[in-house]
Amino acid sequence: MEIRLGAPRRRDFGTAIRFACTGMHFDWYTQNPLLLFLYGRYFWCLEYGRATRAIAAYRGDALAGVLLADVRGAKKPYRTLGRRLYVRLFEAAQGLLFRGGGDVYARANRELFAQYEKTHAPEGEITFLAVDPALEGQGVGTLLLGELARREAGREFYLYTDDGCNYAFYEHRGFERAGERDIVLRLNGKAVPLRCFLYRKRL
Repeated sequence: MEIRLGAPRRRDFGTAIRFACTGMHFDWYTQNPLLLFLYGRYFWCLEYGRATRAIAAYRGDALAGVLLADVRGAKKPYRTLGRRLYVRLFEAAQGLLFRGGGDVYARANRELFAQYEKTHAPEGEITFLAVDPALEGQGVGTLLLGELARREAGREFYLYTDDGCNYAFYEHRGFERAGERDIVLRLNGKAVPLRCFLYRKRL
């Protein structure tokens, strides 16, 4: 069935969150279904709220994938008071709920960006790319990246990922690894080693 591109529908936000929970391994942070739901909603509200570009792929009437990007200097049309409040409330509680997990990851990303920015002038960030797990390998992610490249041709974009995700996907599509950092997450009483990456590409 043909894939069509458009704006994500509000009724599909929950589906996008489920794609992210699977593809980005949010279950590493907690096995509690309620906390997993709250964290997934937080992540979506954070990234959708700061996005300037939101591109969805649909297979028939079903959501197949979503890409969110933040272009420097562009208007943020999806930022609402409700999303901002949810993000702030969750972040206030996050240190207690996920100590040793998300905070360590975020710190590593900040350090990677500080190093990257010394030699590059990024114009945008890909903040969210999630595809229906049942459609992996069928070109949905490539189609979403291609649409972003069409809209933002010539701009330098970067993104964060890690070796718990399919980071090779970006390498196969021309992204260059601009930095990496090893961390250890303390999750559910276990030490989880992880390698964080920053990738870049001029679209």
